[in-house]
Amino acid sequence: MTTLGTPLSAHATRVMLLGSGELGKEVLIALQRLGVETIAVDRYEGAPGQQVAHHAHTIAMSDPQQLKALIEAERPMLVVPEIEAIATSMLEELEAAGVVRVIPTARAARLTMDREGIRRLAAETLGLPTSPYVFADTLEALRAAIDTKIGYPCIVKPVMSSSGKGQSRLEGPADVQRAWDHAMAGGRVSHGRVIVEGVVDFDYEITLLTVRALAAEGCVETHFCEPIGHLQVHGDYVESWQPQPMNAVALRRAREIAKAVTDNLGLAAPGRPEGVGLFGVELFVRGEQVWFSEISPRPHDTGMVTMITQWQSEFELHARAILGLPVSTALKSPGASAVIYGGVDAKGIVFDGIDAALRVPGTELRLFGKPESFVKRRMGVALAFHADVEVARARAAQAAACVVPRAA
Repeated sequence: MTTLGTPLSAHATRVMLLGSGELGKEVLIALQRLGVETIAVDRYEGAPGQQVAHHAHTIAMSDPQQLKALIEAERPMLVVPEIEAIATSMLEELEAAGVVRVIPTARAARLTMDREGIRRLAAETLGLPTSPYVFADTLEALRAAIDTKIGYPCIVKPVMSSSGKGQSRLEGPADVQRAWDHAMAGGRVSHGRVIVEGVVDFDYEITLLTVRALAAEGCVETHFCEPIGHLQVHGDYVESWQPQPMNAVALRRAREIAKAVTDNLGLAAPGRPEGVGLFGVELFVRGEQVWFSEISPRPHDTGMVTMITQWQSEFELHARAILGLPVSTALKSPGASAVIYGGVDAKGIVFDGIDAALRVPGTELRLFGKPESFVKRRMGVALAFHADVEVARARAAQAAACVVPRAA
């Protein structure tokens, strides 16, 4: 039986999020609806999640000592990483010492914090189908990897980045220097290492939200949401829809791949509880073939569509799973999401056209409340539902286009 306390009391159930952007904000709201006392941590003041949490802290989460000091001071029941750039070695140390439980586990946080750990796990340990790949530490090593092993076209990414930052598609040798410089500028930390991948000839790509949650008997069960299709530009999601039509064989293989990876990431040290929570598993699909691409052990940006398509959004699923509560991945309606970009470089922007956006039938908006806008920074998302997913996509795009951010 799960018991939850009252916030700001001696019996409070306290959860700390490391990273408090738009995804973390929705997780915090979901936790608060269940009476959880929340602690939002980010690298800058006024992050979206900090605006709604009971407590807010601003630290360099990649600094082991700052991270340790904060966790020891706050003593949360759970620590939930929401970004990659975290001192995961310190999380492992604190978890091993019994100071805190990390979601899903500290090992999973370490393996998924960069593309190298998770790619080697998927391809080399689990033997799952992936695109061909090589890691490179220098510009010269990158050129050699492409010339001798990968070929053109190919994709270059920093081993640690998010939302497509630092990612490039290379068509020929003239693109290598630019891609290397872009990767170095776009990485989450100064790592100096990239992955170069061969291009997979796929029909479409999906996010398969996969939930590990406790069953009534106390064992961990795996649940799958309906597949989410998405469109990316330069590696950054711009729209998503659910469900993505798939043939039965491809869907079965996608679920098998997702379960294999998440089962491994859920492994825990003896005496420690298995890892639970929601995972965003990215996959390429062509006909009945499926390739593993990436995974995040947390809600996924393309999964924001579930705020309008599912009875329990990905954020509610994550909150329920990590608290040991039952989950349901049932679809409420087909739907779609479309990103609203900042369009300007300015602080404290205003948004015009909100009324026009919400007059589009079957739509909702989420404006994230980020204190500073950049031209290509994600500042909000439009959501739409309709029985025909193509109609939902058109309505989400229409609503997003109505919203015009501008400097105040």
